[in-house]
Amino acid sequence: MVVISQSGHPFSDRAVLQKERTVFPTIMKKILVLNGPNLNLLGEREPGIYGSSSLDSICAHLTEAAEAMGIHIVFAQSNHEGEIIDILHASRTECDGVILNAGAYTHYSYAIRDAIAAIRIPVVEVHLTNIHAREDFRQTSVIAPVCIGQICGFGADSYDLALTALAFRFNQSVPKLEQPIV
Repeated sequence: MVVISQSGHPFSDRAVLQKERTVFPTIMKKILVLNGPNLNLLGEREPGIYGSSSLDSICAHLTEAAEAMGIHIVFAQSNHEGEIIDILHASRTECDGVILNAGAYTHYSYAIRDAIAAIRIPVVEVHLTNIHAREDFRQTSVIAPVCIGQICGFGADSYDLALTALAFRFNQSVPKLEQPIV
């Protein structure tokens, strides 16, 4: 598992969520952005479908947007279902909300669905593409019923919209974004 802190430095242990929490005042909300399988290849993998933005550029943009909202943000990505579940479990005591792009696990992972239900913090499901306009097998989300909402089809801006949704949920001030993710 690789977790990226707000400062952009990778950590390779699950204790990063705890370490990051102690640096910021408890009044500041903390959001985990968790990306599933193959999202580490954004910008390279089928750019005609998923866009040309890399995961790093999306994370950098979200970090700036979150700072403007007074929100601390941490990032994680895994290609392994069990690790995604472990990260979700850890987030229940360390984070105030989750933005989750579960990738293909969205469509069939009841284990991730159950982990989301178990953590009892708000989770926003995110997809770069409009899953409802794609192949039949991609049109079903088994995690949607346990998420507070689903945002899809806006490319990399889907993450911005999810961040804004959680900020509203937390009653944070939400400044107008100067420019969308490119």
